[in-house]
Amino acid sequence: MRPEKSYTRRMNKTWISVTGVVVQGYRVASGPSADYPYGALDRQKPIFKSRGLDLSGYFNGTLNIDIRPATFRVVKPEYTFYNVEWTDLHPPEHFSFSRCKVIFKDVEYAGWVYYPHPETKIRNFQNPSLLEVIAMPIPEIRYGDKVEVLVNSEEITISKMSF
Repeated sequence: MRPEKSYTRRMNKTWISVTGVVVQGYRVASGPSADYPYGALDRQKPIFKSRGLDLSGYFNGTLNIDIRPATFRVVKPEYTFYNVEWTDLHPPEHFSFSRCKVIFKDVEYAGWVYYPHPETKIRNFQNPSLLEVIAMPIPEIRYGDKVEVLVNSEEITISKMSF
């Protein structure tokens, strides 16, 4: 098991763009849900803040952005937090974060790609075409809306799937 730690990487950002559609997720981050009697981010945000990432002011839920046919892979995130004990319902999880920008109706909103590591999750798995983003509040955004997401190409790779 890795020790509890976090690290911060500072680097020049090379933004790459991917287009996607906002879709409904498991509703765990904003909660409560069928799996948790509380919102996951309500429990996680204070832990992330104590480890160096302050998400105050960001919407208390995730935007689930379907980028099919593209997929993504987190390669060198700005933050990784190991062994986050945020619930007594299952073992600790690892989380990574990479800055991003969400563009909706020609307005840019700051955000973070939120990546719960699948190897430490026991439920609510996401497919590699679904970006989870914690963003500043975005007025009027709804399921089915098209958005553009800018990600740091040094931290996240985007691949186009071929059929």
